[in-house]
Amino acid sequence: MLLYNVTVIMEEPIAADWLQWMKTTQIPTVMATDCFVSHRLLKIMDSPNEGLSYCVQFISEDEAKHEEFRNLHEQQFTAEMYTKYPNQLVSFSTLMEFVG
Repeated sequence: MLLYNVTVIMEEPIAADWLQWMKTTQIPTVMATDCFVSHRLLKIMDSPNEGLSYCVQFISEDEAKHEEFRNLHEQQFTAEMYTKYPNQLVSFSTLMEFVG
């Protein structure tokens, strides 16, 4: 099992709108790719960054499913977020493996 984590750091005025968009549009669309078996959305409480920080985490069953997402969908979903919120946020992703 792999955990694909997207950390998003944003300006406070867009946070409520971004959260609503993630919950109603972006997360359901990502989950519809069938590349992930579950997800969670978290607020980072002790971020050293200015603004607000959130993590969106998606769990895939194996590397093949994650690679499918990366190759077919990731660029589109990232572009949609930056298009919707230009110059108002930054994001980065990490891939983690469950070890215990």
